[in-house]
Amino acid sequence: MELTFFDTIAIIGSLGLFIYGIKKASESIQKAIGLYLTKLVKTMTRNHLSGILTGFFLTAAVFSSSSTIVMVVSFVNSGIITLTESVSIIFGAGVGSTVITWLVSIFGFETKITYLFILLLTIGTPLIFSSKNKLKYVGEFVFGVAIVFLALSLLIQFVPMVSDATLLTSFTESIRPFGFTENIFFALVGVILTIIMQSSVASIVFTQVLCFSGIITFDVAIPLVLGQNFGRTINAELAAMSGNVHAKRTARIHSLINIFGFLWMGILISVFPVLNHLDFINVHLFNTDSVFSAYGAPIGIAVFHSLYNVINTIILIWFIPTLVRLAENNIKSRGRADEIFHLEHLSSNISLSTELSIFEAQKELSNFGELTHKMNTLSKELITEQNEEKIQELLKTIARYEEITDKMEVESTEFLTKISQGEMSETSSVQIRGMLRIIINLERIGDIYYQLSKTIERKIQNQIWFTPQQRQNILAMFDLIDEAMKHMCLNLSNSYNEANIEKAKELEEKINNYRTKLRQENFENIEQGEYSYKNATVYSELFNSLEKVGDHIINVSEGVAGVL
Repeated sequence: MELTFFDTIAIIGSLGLFIYGIKKASESIQKAIGLYLTKLVKTMTRNHLSGILTGFFLTAAVFSSSSTIVMVVSFVNSGIITLTESVSIIFGAGVGSTVITWLVSIFGFETKITYLFILLLTIGTPLIFSSKNKLKYVGEFVFGVAIVFLALSLLIQFVPMVSDATLLTSFTESIRPFGFTENIFFALVGVILTIIMQSSVASIVFTQVLCFSGIITFDVAIPLVLGQNFGRTINAELAAMSGNVHAKRTARIHSLINIFGFLWMGILISVFPVLNHLDFINVHLFNTDSVFSAYGAPIGIAVFHSLYNVINTIILIWFIPTLVRLAENNIKSRGRADEIFHLEHLSSNISLSTELSIFEAQKELSNFGELTHKMNTLSKELITEQNEEKIQELLKTIARYEEITDKMEVESTEFLTKISQGEMSETSSVQIRGMLRIIINLERIGDIYYQLSKTIERKIQNQIWFTPQQRQNILAMFDLIDEAMKHMCLNLSNSYNEANIEKAKELEEKINNYRTKLRQENFENIEQGEYSYKNATVYSELFNSLEKVGDHIINVSEGVAGVL
Protein backbone atom coordinates (compact mmCIF):
# COMPACT_ATOMS: atom_id res chain seq x y z
CA MET A 1 0.00 0.00 0.00
CA GLU A 2 1.35 3.38 -1.02
CA LEU A 3 1.75 6.21 1.49
CA THR A 4 -0.14 9.26 0.16
CA PHE A 5 0.25 12.90 1.16
CA PHE A 6 -3.10 12.70 2.98
CA ASP A 7 -1.89 9.67 4.91
CA THR A 8 1.23 11.57 5.98
CA ILE A 9 -0.81 14.51 7.27
CA ALA A 10 -3.21 12.09 9.00
CA ILE A 11 -0.30 10.29 10.70
CA ILE A 12 1.14 13.56 11.97
CA GLY A 13 -2.30 14.62 13.21
CA SER A 14 -2.83 11.26 14.92
CA LEU A 15 0.53 11.58 16.68
CA GLY A 16 -0.41 15.08 17.78
CA LEU A 17 -3.72 13.79 19.13
CA PHE A 18 -1.89 10.97 20.93
CA ILE A 19 0.51 13.42 22.60
CA TYR A 20 -2.40 15.70 23.52
CA GLY A 21 -4.23 12.76 25.11
CA ILE A 22 -1.18 11.92 27.24
CA LYS A 23 -0.79 15.59 28.20
CA LYS A 24 -4.47 15.85 29.13
CA ALA A 25 -4.37 12.68 31.21
CA SER A 26 -1.13 13.77 32.92
CA GLU A 27 -2.39 17.25 33.80
CA SER A 28 -5.73 15.93 35.04
CA ILE A 29 -4.23 13.37 37.41
CA GLN A 30 -1.89 16.05 38.78
CA LYS A 31 -4.91 18.28 39.43
CA ALA A 32 -6.79 15.41 41.08
CA ILE A 33 -4.07 14.55 43.57
CA GLY A 34 -2.82 18.16 43.81
CA LEU A 35 -0.69 18.94 46.83
CA TYR A 36 -1.27 15.41 48.18
CA LEU A 37 1.38 14.44 45.65
CA THR A 38 4.06 16.40 47.49
CA LYS A 39 3.14 14.73 50.79
CA LEU A 40 3.14 11.31 49.09
CA VAL A 41 6.56 11.89 47.57
CA LYS A 42 8.03 13.05 50.90
CA THR A 43 6.61 9.97 52.64
CA MET A 44 7.53 7.43 49.97
CA THR A 45 11.18 8.34 49.44
CA ARG A 46 12.50 7.15 52.78
CA ASN A 47 14.24 4.16 51.17
CA HIS A 48 15.26 3.18 47.66
CA LEU A 49 12.55 0.55 47.15
CA SER A 50 9.69 2.85 48.14
CA GLY A 51 11.23 5.60 45.99
CA ILE A 52 11.30 3.28 42.98
CA LEU A 53 7.67 2.31 43.59
CA THR A 54 6.74 5.98 43.85
CA GLY A 55 8.40 6.73 40.51
CA PHE A 56 6.78 3.67 38.94
CA PHE A 57 3.21 4.38 40.04
CA LEU A 58 3.52 8.11 39.40
CA THR A 59 4.70 7.51 35.83
CA ALA A 60 2.06 4.85 35.27
CA ALA A 61 -0.58 7.33 36.45
CA VAL A 62 0.56 10.34 34.41
CA PHE A 63 1.42 8.25 31.32
CA SER A 64 4.73 10.04 30.88
CA SER A 65 8.18 9.47 32.35
CA SER A 66 9.19 12.93 31.13
CA SER A 67 6.43 14.50 33.24
CA THR A 68 7.59 12.52 36.27
CA ILE A 69 11.23 13.51 35.79
CA VAL A 70 10.25 17.15 35.36
CA MET A 71 8.23 16.93 38.58
CA VAL A 72 11.19 15.33 40.37
CA VAL A 73 13.43 18.17 39.18
CA SER A 74 10.84 20.58 40.56
CA PHE A 75 10.64 18.72 43.90
CA VAL A 76 14.41 18.86 44.34
CA ASN A 77 14.41 22.49 43.23
CA SER A 78 11.80 23.23 45.91
CA GLY A 79 13.58 21.27 48.64
CA ILE A 80 10.74 18.73 49.02
CA ILE A 81 13.15 15.84 48.53
CA THR A 82 16.93 15.55 48.54
CA LEU A 83 19.13 14.85 45.55
CA THR A 84 19.80 11.31 46.78
CA GLU A 85 16.08 10.62 47.29
CA SER A 86 15.34 11.77 43.74
CA VAL A 87 17.51 9.04 42.18
CA SER A 88 15.25 6.15 43.20
CA ILE A 89 12.20 7.99 41.80
CA ILE A 90 14.07 8.43 38.51
CA PHE A 91 14.73 4.68 38.40
CA GLY A 92 11.04 4.00 39.06
CA ALA A 93 10.01 6.47 36.37
CA GLY A 94 12.05 4.55 33.80
CA VAL A 95 10.32 1.30 34.71
CA GLY A 96 6.92 3.01 34.89
CA SER A 97 7.31 4.31 31.35
CA THR A 98 6.89 0.73 30.13
CA VAL A 99 3.27 0.54 31.34
CA ILE A 100 1.80 2.41 28.38
CA THR A 101 3.80 0.32 25.89
CA TRP A 102 2.26 -2.79 27.47
CA LEU A 103 -1.24 -1.29 27.33
CA VAL A 104 -0.74 -0.40 23.68
CA SER A 105 0.71 -3.80 22.75
CA ILE A 106 -2.11 -5.69 24.54
CA PHE A 107 -5.13 -3.54 23.66
CA GLY A 108 -3.97 -1.14 20.95
CA PHE A 109 -3.82 -3.54 18.02
CA GLU A 110 -7.09 -5.34 18.69
CA THR A 111 -9.88 -4.87 16.18
CA LYS A 112 -12.23 -3.82 19.02
CA ILE A 113 -10.09 -0.86 20.12
CA THR A 114 -12.87 1.51 18.95
CA TYR A 115 -15.20 -0.02 21.53
CA LEU A 116 -12.62 0.66 24.24
CA PHE A 117 -12.46 4.31 23.15
CA ILE A 118 -16.26 4.61 23.23
CA LEU A 119 -16.46 2.91 26.65
CA LEU A 120 -13.92 5.33 28.12
CA LEU A 121 -15.76 8.31 26.65
CA THR A 122 -19.02 7.01 28.13
CA ILE A 123 -17.42 6.83 31.57
CA GLY A 124 -15.48 10.10 31.37
CA THR A 125 -17.97 12.48 29.78
CA PRO A 126 -20.51 12.62 32.67
CA LEU A 127 -17.68 13.09 35.17
CA ILE A 128 -16.31 16.09 33.25
CA PHE A 129 -19.57 17.97 33.89
CA SER A 130 -19.56 17.16 37.62
CA SER A 131 -19.76 20.11 40.02
CA LYS A 132 -17.11 18.46 42.22
CA ASN A 133 -13.58 19.26 41.12
CA LYS A 134 -12.16 15.85 42.05
CA LEU A 135 -14.71 14.00 39.92
CA LYS A 136 -14.21 16.50 37.13
CA TYR A 137 -10.46 15.87 37.10
CA VAL A 138 -10.98 12.10 37.12
CA GLY A 139 -13.34 12.53 34.16
CA GLU A 140 -10.71 14.58 32.33
CA PHE A 141 -8.16 11.84 33.01
CA VAL A 142 -10.45 9.14 31.59
CA PHE A 143 -11.21 11.43 28.64
CA GLY A 144 -7.47 11.87 28.04
CA VAL A 145 -6.95 8.09 28.04
CA ALA A 146 -9.84 7.76 25.58
CA ILE A 147 -8.14 10.27 23.28
CA VAL A 148 -4.92 8.23 23.51
CA PHE A 149 -6.69 5.10 22.24
CA LEU A 150 -8.61 7.06 19.60
CA ALA A 151 -5.33 8.49 18.32
CA LEU A 152 -3.78 5.02 18.34
CA SER A 153 -6.64 3.56 16.30
CA LEU A 154 -6.30 6.41 13.78
CA LEU A 155 -2.54 5.94 13.66
CA ILE A 156 -2.91 2.23 12.88
CA GLN A 157 -5.54 3.06 10.27
CA PHE A 158 -3.44 5.62 8.40
CA VAL A 159 -0.04 3.90 8.59
CA PRO A 160 -0.13 1.63 5.54
CA MET A 161 0.36 -2.12 5.96
CA VAL A 162 3.40 -3.13 3.94
CA SER A 163 3.68 -6.61 2.50
CA ASP A 164 6.30 -5.96 -0.14
CA ALA A 165 9.83 -4.67 0.36
CA THR A 166 10.09 -0.95 0.95
CA LEU A 167 13.06 1.35 0.47
CA LEU A 168 13.75 1.15 4.21
CA THR A 169 13.53 -2.64 4.38
CA SER A 170 15.78 -2.87 1.34
CA PHE A 171 18.29 -0.58 3.06
CA THR A 172 18.22 -2.59 6.29
CA GLU A 173 18.63 -5.86 4.37
CA SER A 174 21.74 -4.45 2.70
CA ILE A 175 23.50 -3.66 5.98
CA ARG A 176 22.61 -6.85 7.90
CA PRO A 177 23.82 -8.24 10.21
CA PHE A 178 23.68 -5.13 12.40
CA GLY A 179 26.88 -4.26 14.23
CA PHE A 180 27.54 -1.65 16.91
CA THR A 181 27.78 1.18 14.34
CA GLU A 182 24.44 0.32 12.72
CA ASN A 183 22.69 -0.03 16.06
CA ILE A 184 24.03 3.31 17.26
CA PHE A 185 22.86 4.89 14.00
CA PHE A 186 19.28 3.71 14.49
CA ALA A 187 19.47 4.64 18.19
CA LEU A 188 20.39 8.20 17.21
CA VAL A 189 17.39 8.22 14.86
CA GLY A 190 15.30 7.25 17.92
CA VAL A 191 16.78 10.16 19.89
CA ILE A 192 15.85 12.56 17.09
CA LEU A 193 12.29 11.19 16.95
CA THR A 194 11.86 11.74 20.69
CA ILE A 195 13.21 15.28 20.45
CA ILE A 196 10.82 16.05 17.58
CA MET A 197 7.78 14.58 19.36
CA GLN A 198 8.84 15.86 22.81
CA SER A 199 7.60 12.54 24.21
CA SER A 200 9.51 9.27 24.51
CA VAL A 201 6.24 7.39 25.09
CA ALA A 202 4.67 8.70 21.88
CA SER A 203 7.88 7.96 19.99
CA ILE A 204 8.04 4.34 21.23
CA VAL A 205 4.35 3.75 20.51
CA PHE A 206 4.90 5.10 17.00
CA THR A 207 7.71 2.56 16.62
CA GLN A 208 5.32 -0.20 17.72
CA VAL A 209 2.83 0.90 15.06
CA LEU A 210 5.51 1.05 12.35
CA CYS A 211 6.68 -2.43 13.31
CA PHE A 212 3.10 -3.76 13.34
CA SER A 213 2.52 -2.30 9.87
CA GLY A 214 5.74 -3.72 8.47
CA ILE A 215 7.29 -0.31 7.72
CA ILE A 216 10.29 -1.25 9.85
CA THR A 217 11.57 -4.62 11.00
CA PHE A 218 11.97 -5.74 14.61
CA ASP A 219 15.77 -5.55 14.52
CA VAL A 220 15.47 -1.86 13.52
CA ALA A 221 12.85 -1.19 16.20
CA ILE A 222 15.04 -2.36 19.10
CA PRO A 223 17.87 0.22 18.67
CA LEU A 224 15.21 2.84 17.88
CA VAL A 225 13.55 2.18 21.25
CA LEU A 226 16.95 2.33 22.96
CA GLY A 227 17.52 5.79 21.47
CA GLN A 228 13.98 6.89 22.30
CA ASN A 229 14.63 6.03 25.95
CA PHE A 230 17.77 8.14 25.88
CA GLY A 231 15.98 11.04 24.16
CA ARG A 232 13.83 11.75 27.21
CA THR A 233 16.90 13.11 29.02
CA ILE A 234 16.68 16.25 26.87
CA ASN A 235 13.39 17.35 28.48
CA ALA A 236 14.82 16.96 31.98
CA GLU A 237 17.97 18.92 31.13
CA LEU A 238 15.92 21.73 29.60
CA ALA A 239 13.57 21.80 32.60
CA ALA A 240 16.49 22.09 35.01
CA MET A 241 18.11 25.02 33.22
CA SER A 242 15.99 27.54 35.14
CA GLY A 243 16.34 25.69 38.44
CA ASN A 244 18.93 25.81 41.19
CA VAL A 245 22.08 23.71 41.37
CA HIS A 246 20.19 20.78 42.95
CA ALA A 247 17.67 20.68 40.09
CA LYS A 248 20.50 20.69 37.53
CA ARG A 249 22.20 17.84 39.38
CA THR A 250 18.96 15.83 39.37
CA ALA A 251 18.65 16.20 35.61
CA ARG A 252 22.32 15.27 35.20
CA ILE A 253 21.85 12.08 37.25
CA HIS A 254 18.95 11.17 34.96
CA SER A 255 21.25 11.70 31.98
CA LEU A 256 24.05 9.62 33.54
CA ILE A 257 21.63 6.73 34.16
CA ASN A 258 20.49 6.77 30.55
CA ILE A 259 24.01 7.21 29.14
CA PHE A 260 25.15 4.12 31.03
CA GLY A 261 22.11 2.13 29.86
CA PHE A 262 22.52 3.36 26.30
CA LEU A 263 26.14 2.17 26.19
CA TRP A 264 25.80 -1.28 27.76
CA MET A 265 22.61 -2.14 25.88
CA GLY A 266 24.06 -0.80 22.62
CA ILE A 267 26.99 -3.20 23.04
CA LEU A 268 24.75 -6.08 24.16
CA ILE A 269 22.39 -5.98 21.17
CA SER A 270 25.42 -5.74 18.86
CA VAL A 271 27.30 -8.73 20.32
CA PHE A 272 24.68 -11.15 21.64
CA PRO A 273 21.56 -12.62 19.96
CA VAL A 274 19.19 -10.47 21.98
CA LEU A 275 16.45 -10.63 19.33
CA ASN A 276 16.36 -14.43 19.52
CA HIS A 277 16.00 -14.30 23.31
CA LEU A 278 13.17 -11.78 23.00
CA ASP A 279 11.51 -14.09 20.48
CA PHE A 280 11.85 -16.98 22.95
CA ILE A 281 10.21 -14.90 25.70
CA ASN A 282 7.34 -13.94 23.38
CA VAL A 283 6.64 -17.43 22.08
CA HIS A 284 7.39 -19.66 25.07
CA LEU A 285 6.79 -17.47 28.13
CA PHE A 286 3.93 -15.24 26.95
CA ASN A 287 2.57 -17.72 24.40
CA THR A 288 2.20 -14.99 21.76
CA ASP A 289 3.32 -14.57 18.18
CA SER A 290 6.96 -14.30 17.18
CA VAL A 291 8.55 -10.87 17.58
CA PHE A 292 9.21 -10.98 13.83
CA SER A 293 5.46 -11.06 13.08
CA ALA A 294 3.03 -8.14 12.97
CA TYR A 295 1.15 -8.93 16.20
CA GLY A 296 4.20 -10.20 18.08
CA ALA A 297 6.47 -7.21 17.38
CA PRO A 298 4.65 -4.66 19.62
CA ILE A 299 4.75 -7.10 22.55
CA GLY A 300 8.41 -7.83 21.82
CA ILE A 301 9.13 -4.10 21.96
CA ALA A 302 7.31 -3.85 25.31
CA VAL A 303 9.35 -6.81 26.64
CA PHE A 304 12.63 -5.22 25.53
CA HIS A 305 11.64 -1.82 26.90
CA SER A 306 10.77 -3.37 30.29
CA LEU A 307 13.85 -5.60 30.57
CA TYR A 308 16.16 -2.74 29.64
CA ASN A 309 14.79 -0.39 32.30
CA VAL A 310 14.51 -3.08 35.00
CA ILE A 311 18.04 -4.41 34.45
CA ASN A 312 19.50 -0.90 34.27
CA THR A 313 17.80 -0.12 37.60
CA ILE A 314 19.03 -3.34 39.24
CA ILE A 315 22.61 -2.56 38.17
CA LEU A 316 22.72 1.13 39.08
CA ILE A 317 20.70 1.12 42.30
CA TRP A 318 23.88 0.01 44.09
CA PHE A 319 25.72 3.06 42.78
CA ILE A 320 23.36 5.86 43.88
CA PRO A 321 26.05 7.56 46.04
CA THR A 322 28.44 7.41 43.06
CA LEU A 323 25.86 8.95 40.74
CA VAL A 324 25.24 11.75 43.25
CA ARG A 325 28.99 12.44 43.57
CA LEU A 326 29.43 12.49 39.78
CA ALA A 327 26.56 14.98 39.42
CA GLU A 328 27.94 17.15 42.23
CA ASN A 329 31.40 17.17 40.65
CA ASN A 330 29.95 17.88 37.23
CA ILE A 331 27.59 20.68 38.34
CA LYS A 332 29.45 22.95 40.72
CA SER A 333 27.60 25.24 43.10
CA ARG A 334 28.63 28.88 42.88
CA GLY A 335 27.54 29.47 46.45
CA ARG A 336 24.64 31.32 48.04
CA ALA A 337 26.14 34.70 47.23
CA ASP A 338 25.82 33.99 43.51
CA GLU A 339 22.32 32.58 43.86
CA ILE A 340 20.75 35.23 46.03
CA PHE A 341 19.67 37.46 43.15
CA HIS A 342 17.55 34.86 41.45
CA LEU A 343 14.51 33.00 42.65
CA GLU A 344 15.52 29.69 44.10
CA HIS A 345 12.29 27.72 43.84
CA LEU A 346 10.34 29.23 40.94
CA SER A 347 10.94 27.34 37.71
CA SER A 348 8.92 29.06 35.02
CA ASN A 349 10.25 26.76 32.30
CA ILE A 350 9.02 23.65 34.11
CA SER A 351 5.55 22.62 32.96
CA LEU A 352 3.60 21.62 36.08
CA SER A 353 -0.01 21.56 37.12
CA THR A 354 -1.41 24.69 38.75
CA GLU A 355 -1.43 23.00 42.17
CA LEU A 356 2.25 22.02 42.01
CA SER A 357 3.18 25.43 40.64
CA ILE A 358 1.40 27.03 43.61
CA PHE A 359 3.42 24.82 45.95
CA GLU A 360 6.64 26.05 44.30
CA ALA A 361 5.48 29.63 44.75
CA GLN A 362 4.74 28.97 48.42
CA LYS A 363 8.30 27.77 48.94
CA GLU A 364 9.62 30.95 47.36
CA LEU A 365 7.35 33.18 49.45
CA SER A 366 8.69 31.41 52.53
CA ASN A 367 12.19 32.51 51.43
CA PHE A 368 10.81 36.00 50.79
CA GLY A 369 9.53 36.16 54.36
CA GLU A 370 12.85 34.96 55.78
CA LEU A 371 14.63 37.69 53.82
CA THR A 372 12.47 40.44 55.35
CA HIS A 373 13.07 38.88 58.76
CA LYS A 374 16.82 39.25 58.17
CA MET A 375 16.25 42.91 57.30
CA ASN A 376 14.65 43.40 60.72
CA THR A 377 17.70 41.86 62.41
CA LEU A 378 20.13 43.99 60.40
CA SER A 379 18.16 47.18 61.08
CA LYS A 380 18.14 46.44 64.80
CA GLU A 381 21.94 46.05 64.73
CA LEU A 382 22.21 49.55 63.24
CA ILE A 383 20.73 51.00 66.44
CA THR A 384 23.53 49.70 68.67
CA GLU A 385 26.50 49.40 66.27
CA GLN A 386 29.24 52.00 66.79
CA ASN A 387 31.93 50.78 64.40
CA GLU A 388 31.83 52.95 61.24
CA GLU A 389 32.90 50.16 58.86
CA LYS A 390 30.30 47.74 60.20
CA ILE A 391 27.63 50.44 59.99
CA GLN A 392 28.43 51.02 56.30
CA GLU A 393 28.41 47.28 55.67
CA LEU A 394 24.98 46.95 57.33
CA LEU A 395 23.60 49.84 55.26
CA LYS A 396 24.88 48.27 52.02
CA THR A 397 23.44 44.88 52.95
CA ILE A 398 20.00 46.34 53.71
CA ALA A 399 20.07 48.27 50.41
CA ARG A 400 21.03 45.07 48.54
CA TYR A 401 18.26 43.11 50.27
CA GLU A 402 15.76 45.80 49.28
CA GLU A 403 16.80 45.34 45.64
CA ILE A 404 16.27 41.62 46.05
CA THR A 405 12.78 42.13 47.46
CA ASP A 406 11.94 44.26 44.41
CA LYS A 407 13.17 41.52 42.08
CA MET A 408 11.33 38.83 44.02
CA GLU A 409 8.11 40.84 43.82
CA VAL A 410 8.36 41.18 40.03
CA GLU A 411 9.33 37.59 39.30
CA SER A 412 6.92 36.04 41.81
CA THR A 413 4.05 38.13 40.45
CA GLU A 414 4.93 37.19 36.86
CA PHE A 415 5.06 33.51 37.83
CA LEU A 416 1.66 33.61 39.55
CA THR A 417 0.16 35.60 36.68
CA LYS A 418 1.42 33.01 34.24
CA ILE A 419 -0.05 30.02 36.07
CA SER A 420 -3.32 31.86 36.75
CA GLN A 421 -3.90 32.12 33.01
CA GLY A 422 -4.56 28.38 32.86
CA GLU A 423 -7.55 26.42 34.10
CA MET A 424 -7.74 26.23 37.89
CA SER A 425 -10.09 25.38 40.72
CA GLU A 426 -11.75 27.96 42.95
CA THR A 427 -9.41 26.92 45.78
CA SER A 428 -6.37 27.57 43.61
CA SER A 429 -7.78 30.92 42.52
CA VAL A 430 -8.20 32.01 46.16
CA GLN A 431 -4.68 30.81 46.97
CA ILE A 432 -3.17 32.84 44.13
CA ARG A 433 -5.04 36.00 45.14
CA GLY A 434 -3.81 35.52 48.70
CA MET A 435 -0.24 35.00 47.50
CA LEU A 436 -0.34 38.15 45.41
CA ARG A 437 -1.39 40.00 48.57
CA ILE A 438 1.54 38.40 50.42
CA ILE A 439 4.00 39.49 47.74
CA ILE A 440 2.85 43.12 47.81
CA ASN A 441 3.15 43.32 51.59
CA LEU A 442 6.53 41.60 51.80
CA GLU A 443 7.95 43.95 49.20
CA ARG A 444 6.52 46.91 51.13
CA ILE A 445 8.24 45.64 54.29
CA GLY A 446 11.53 45.64 52.38
CA ASP A 447 10.93 49.25 51.32
CA ILE A 448 10.17 50.32 54.91
CA TYR A 449 13.37 48.77 56.25
CA TYR A 450 15.37 50.49 53.53
CA GLN A 451 13.83 53.86 54.43
CA LEU A 452 14.33 53.09 58.11
CA SER A 453 18.05 52.43 57.45
CA LYS A 454 18.32 55.78 55.68
CA THR A 455 16.70 57.47 58.72
CA ILE A 456 19.29 55.85 61.00
CA GLU A 457 22.07 56.87 58.61
CA ARG A 458 20.82 60.48 58.70
CA LYS A 459 20.66 60.31 62.50
CA ILE A 460 24.31 59.20 62.65
CA GLN A 461 25.48 61.82 60.15
CA ASN A 462 23.69 64.61 62.05
CA GLN A 463 25.00 63.28 65.36
CA ILE A 464 21.55 62.91 66.86
CA TRP A 465 21.91 60.71 69.93
CA PHE A 466 19.11 58.81 71.63
CA THR A 467 18.72 58.71 75.37
CA PRO A 468 19.20 55.28 76.98
CA GLN A 469 15.42 55.02 77.43
CA GLN A 470 14.74 55.86 73.76
CA ARG A 471 17.25 53.24 72.65
CA GLN A 472 15.72 50.66 74.96
CA ASN A 473 12.21 51.45 73.68
CA ILE A 474 13.21 51.13 70.01
CA LEU A 475 15.01 47.85 70.66
CA ALA A 476 11.90 46.56 72.48
CA MET A 477 9.84 47.56 69.42
CA PHE A 478 12.25 45.62 67.20
CA ASP A 479 11.82 42.61 69.49
CA LEU A 480 8.03 42.75 69.14
CA ILE A 481 8.40 42.93 65.35
CA ASP A 482 10.85 40.02 65.49
CA GLU A 483 8.31 37.88 67.36
CA ALA A 484 5.59 38.77 64.85
CA MET A 485 7.92 38.03 61.94
CA LYS A 486 8.86 34.63 63.32
CA HIS A 487 5.17 33.75 63.47
CA MET A 488 4.66 35.16 59.95
CA CYS A 489 7.52 33.01 58.63
CA LEU A 490 6.05 29.98 60.39
CA ASN A 491 2.73 30.57 58.64
CA LEU A 492 4.52 30.98 55.31
CA SER A 493 6.55 27.78 55.70
CA ASN A 494 3.70 25.53 56.88
CA SER A 495 0.68 24.38 54.92
CA TYR A 496 -1.48 27.45 54.32
CA ASN A 497 -4.61 25.80 55.73
CA GLU A 498 -2.76 25.49 59.08
CA ALA A 499 -2.09 29.23 59.42
CA ASN A 500 -2.64 30.56 62.97
CA ILE A 501 -4.27 33.92 62.24
CA GLU A 502 -5.42 34.52 65.83
CA LYS A 503 -1.85 34.46 67.13
CA ALA A 504 -0.86 36.89 64.37
CA LYS A 505 -3.65 39.28 65.42
CA GLU A 506 -2.55 39.15 69.06
CA LEU A 507 1.03 40.06 68.11
CA GLU A 508 -0.14 42.86 65.84
CA GLU A 509 -2.26 44.31 68.67
CA LYS A 510 0.79 44.25 70.96
CA ILE A 511 2.76 46.22 68.38
CA ASN A 512 -0.04 48.78 67.96
CA ASN A 513 -0.45 49.24 71.71
CA TYR A 514 3.29 49.67 72.22
CA ARG A 515 3.49 52.20 69.38
CA THR A 516 0.60 54.17 70.98
CA LYS A 517 2.41 54.13 74.32
CA LEU A 518 5.68 55.38 72.78
CA ARG A 519 3.91 58.11 70.83
CA GLN A 520 2.16 59.42 73.96
CA GLU A 521 5.42 59.36 75.95
CA ASN A 522 7.21 61.11 73.10
CA PHE A 523 4.73 64.04 73.17
CA GLU A 524 5.10 64.36 76.93
CA ASN A 525 8.90 64.28 76.78
CA ILE A 526 8.98 67.00 74.10
CA GLU A 527 6.78 69.20 76.23
CA GLN A 528 9.04 68.58 79.23
CA GLY A 529 12.20 69.28 77.19
CA GLU A 530 13.70 65.83 77.77
CA TYR A 531 15.25 65.90 74.28
CA SER A 532 15.32 68.09 71.17
CA TYR A 533 12.69 68.27 68.44
CA LYS A 534 15.11 66.72 65.90
CA ASN A 535 15.71 63.86 68.27
CA ALA A 536 11.97 63.35 68.77
CA THR A 537 11.33 63.44 65.02
CA VAL A 538 13.85 60.68 64.22
CA TYR A 539 12.62 58.66 67.19
CA SER A 540 9.02 59.01 66.02
CA GLU A 541 9.93 58.01 62.46
CA LEU A 542 11.50 54.78 63.71
CA PHE A 543 8.70 53.50 65.93
CA ASN A 544 6.03 54.58 63.43
CA SER A 545 7.88 52.78 60.63
CA LEU A 546 8.10 49.64 62.73
CA GLU A 547 4.38 49.83 63.46
CA LYS A 548 3.75 49.98 59.70
CA VAL A 549 5.87 46.84 59.34
CA GLY A 550 3.53 45.21 61.88
CA ASP A 551 0.53 46.17 59.71
CA HIS A 552 2.10 44.50 56.68
CA ILE A 553 3.01 41.41 58.72
CA ILE A 554 -0.63 40.83 59.68
CA ASN A 555 -1.60 41.37 56.03
CA VAL A 556 0.84 38.62 55.05
CA SER A 557 -0.65 36.17 57.58
CA GLU A 558 -4.15 37.04 56.37
CA GLY A 559 -3.00 36.36 52.81
CA VAL A 560 -1.75 32.94 53.94
CA ALA A 561 -5.08 32.21 55.63
CA GLY A 562 -7.00 33.29 52.51
CA VAL A 563 -8.52 36.41 54.11
CA LEU A 564 -8.94 38.75 51.13
